[in-house]
Amino acid sequence: MRYLGKRVVITGVPGVGKTTVINGTIEALGNEGVVYTSINFGTFMFDIASREGLVTDRDEMRKLDQDVQRRVQRLAAQGIARIEGNIIVDTHCTVRTPAGFLAGLPEWVLRELKPDIFVLVETDEDQILNRRLSDESRVRDREGYVGIRDHQQFNRSIAASYAMLSGCTVKIILNADFLLDNAVADMADVLR
Repeated sequence: MRYLGKRVVITGVPGVGKTTVINGTIEALGNEGVVYTSINFGTFMFDIASREGLVTDRDEMRKLDQDVQRRVQRLAAQGIARIEGNIIVDTHCTVRTPAGFLAGLPEWVLRELKPDIFVLVETDEDQILNRRLSDESRVRDREGYVGIRDHQQFNRSIAASYAMLSGCTVKIILNADFLLDNAVADMADVLR
């Protein structure tokens, strides 16, 4: 079996700034000669679902029928698993759907991805709420402080399950307002 590289899954609730942390970390590590490619799991899923005529924008993905979501998740995981080199999979630990939370990385996805490290990016719920309200590029359901808090707590619980199923470690990175450099440095330390 050929070594494909390090597999890192990075998650966080919408608005926590995980993609910003990922981009900063990739740049910082690149300056040291350590190369990572960021793969957005939702984009892989969206590409599949849009080719099949199931959705027209990413925010519709979480409203798909659960069986359709599972099938699209599996196809995305299989595609990502074939990518060589060190990769960061940018995704959501769980997705809030009308029927409740949906695992972003169910067992069949973890089996395909074989992650080495699982990272949760978190911050204060008020900061996340403010970030969401100022982001006009996305259409998100209204969710208050308590909903965001509960989502982050649920993500911690399910991250422990993911680690148990895959044998990977779990790291929590704090991405507080005005402290992005600290989050990037913490993430780089984990990925070296």
